[in-house]
Amino acid sequence: MTIGPILSALARHRIAAMLITLEIALACAVLCNAFFLVSSRLDLMRIDSGVDEASLATLKLRGCEECNAADLQGRVMQALQSVPGLQSAAMVNTVPFGEPTGNAGICLDSECKQFAGVPHFYAFTRGATDTLGLKVVAGRNFTSADYQSSEGFFPADSQVWITRALAEHLWPGQDPLGREFWLAQFHFRVAGVLAHFARPDPGRSENGVVSAEWSIIVPIAPDAWQGAYVQRGLFVLRADPLDLPRVLAAAKAAAARAVPEAVIDQAASAPLVQLREQYFQTDRTMAGLLVAVIAAMLLVTALGIVGLASFWVAQRTKQIGIRRALGATRTDILRYFQTENFLLASGGIVLGMLLAYGGNQLLMRYFELARLPVSYLPIGALLLWFVGQLAVLGPALRAAAIPPVVATRST
Repeated sequence: MTIGPILSALARHRIAAMLITLEIALACAVLCNAFFLVSSRLDLMRIDSGVDEASLATLKLRGCEECNAADLQGRVMQALQSVPGLQSAAMVNTVPFGEPTGNAGICLDSECKQFAGVPHFYAFTRGATDTLGLKVVAGRNFTSADYQSSEGFFPADSQVWITRALAEHLWPGQDPLGREFWLAQFHFRVAGVLAHFARPDPGRSENGVVSAEWSIIVPIAPDAWQGAYVQRGLFVLRADPLDLPRVLAAAKAAAARAVPEAVIDQAASAPLVQLREQYFQTDRTMAGLLVAVIAAMLLVTALGIVGLASFWVAQRTKQIGIRRALGATRTDILRYFQTENFLLASGGIVLGMLLAYGGNQLLMRYFELARLPVSYLPIGALLLWFVGQLAVLGPALRAAAIPPVVATRST
């Protein structure tokens, strides 16, 4: 079949052809970015937190305004020793999927001429890394000397662990061990590297999804906690997964007896699995909405193609009959409408790819979204081609079924 007559027919109905092309272009742009957003959310929800979530829970205290950090830890830890089944516990400032308490920008030089992004700082007392089950893949473990006191939020000079994702961001392709960075007057040196350790707010921090594992662990002594961090002391608990609910309930009761002046935050005192579930609730909702948008766009596009094809079949009844009388088979008529739709869809898809790329640039600029992978463009194109061919099939079959005699007698 030659393309010339089809293009000539489309030129005579240029307004309708342009409208359906623009509709397909818009659908292509929306679909590509929507697929990417859904995929990004699903990938984020599958993030490796770096810890054994099934064995961990948190116990959070609030309102202990008169408490000293070391005293608070001592009283609670002593009370937790009486809890049967508790394997270990430690005081931390937060955990993955908990409340962010240490998002801060860092620099690669003391004058801060090389700003390096906004990771999250975890402050851990002795035993926290063992309780969470964190092991370095490079470097060394913390020593007793690394757990320092301070008059500020951190010791002036700290040995820290960072994640491999953050190390690659700060020093691409280089060995991060021994490297230095700064936060205001605080100086840090990398002592170890973790394969994975998610920040408390993966995907929702200043640097977006790309910084989901930009985590730093600073070892500190209990008395380094200041102000609000003492008032909302957080303890991470480890127990057998099957026994964890009972252990957590017993730990809450023991802590309430040991520190009656504090209030137990029931919502934040929960298994880590539950904290993950709560954290990603909005992401699941967003993914569901985007899937609904994708389905709606495909339906609207299909209905537009069906309506336009049906209109053209009604207009061309006599022409189709003449072609049938001259020897055109039903297959020829069917192929004609499918080819016509393919050309319209192709024009819309090319324009839609340009719109998809432009839309992704805006998302990157305003919502810290990663660059749209090129692989999503052919996926959107194939889907729209398939929907277009499926949508035009009904009107095309009706056109192919027009008898030559009836068509030539129509007015």
